[in-house]
Amino acid sequence: MFRIIMKRPITGTAPLYQKIKNHIMGQIESGEIKPHQKISSENELVKIFGISRMTVNRAVRELTDEGYLVRLAGVGTFVAEPRAQSHLIEVNDISEEIRTRGHFYSSEILKHHKAKVKTDILSRMSLPENTPVFHCLILHFEQYMPIQLEDRYVNPQVFPEFGKVNLSEITPHKYLMAEAPLQRAEHIVSAITPKASVRDALKLKGNEPCLLLERRTWVKDKVATYTKLYHPGSRYRLQDQFTP
Repeated sequence: MFRIIMKRPITGTAPLYQKIKNHIMGQIESGEIKPHQKISSENELVKIFGISRMTVNRAVRELTDEGYLVRLAGVGTFVAEPRAQSHLIEVNDISEEIRTRGHFYSSEILKHHKAKVKTDILSRMSLPENTPVFHCLILHFEQYMPIQLEDRYVNPQVFPEFGKVNLSEITPHKYLMAEAPLQRAEHIVSAITPKASVRDALKLKGNEPCLLLERRTWVKDKVATYTKLYHPGSRYRLQDQFTP
C-alpha cells in the first residue's frame, strides 16, 4: 500500500476542519485515493496545511464516524470499503404515505428560509460557493409520533417561489412535483448514528440507529433539490421492487 500525501492548497470560507473533510472526500470521490489505501498521517496533514493537530483530528474522526475512513491503532488511517447500495426507485410523499395507512398526519416547520449554506451542500447541488439556497427543516409525525426529519435544500434557480410556499398547508414534495416534473433522481440509503439534534427530534432511545435517505433530483439538467430524510430505525423501513 502507498501513502497518499495531499499537497493541494485549501481555499474557501468553510471552517478549517470542514475544508480538510471536503478535500479528503474529493480525493475519495474522484478515485485519487481508493478503498484500503492509506491517507497521510495526522502529523503530515498538520505540516502540509499548516493547521493544528486538533483540527486535523476532528476532520479525520468525523470522516471515520461517517464511515468513509477506517483508523487502525498503530498502523494508520485508510479509505473504507464503499457501503452497499440498494435499488430505490421512488419516494412517496410522507403525508400521503401515512394517510394511506389510515393514520393521522401532522408536521412541525422548524426552518423555512433562504440562506447561505455549507460548501459541501452547494457542491452536491453543483452551485458556486456562497450561493444562497432555500432551506427547510420539517418534522413529520404519524399518530403524533415523529417519523421523519426532512432537511431539504432547494435550488432557487429552478424553484424561485419556494420561499413563499406555506409548508403548513402543502408538503415540499407535493409542491415541487406539481411545479416541475423531475428528469431523474439519485438515492443513497445508509444506517447512521445520528447527531444529538436528530436524536432529540425523532425521540430516539439510547443507541437506536437512524435510517438516512439522501436524495438529489434534477430538473432541466440542473440539480433542483438535495434532501436528507432521517427516520427512526425501529419505526420505519424503506422497501422497493424492481424488474431487472
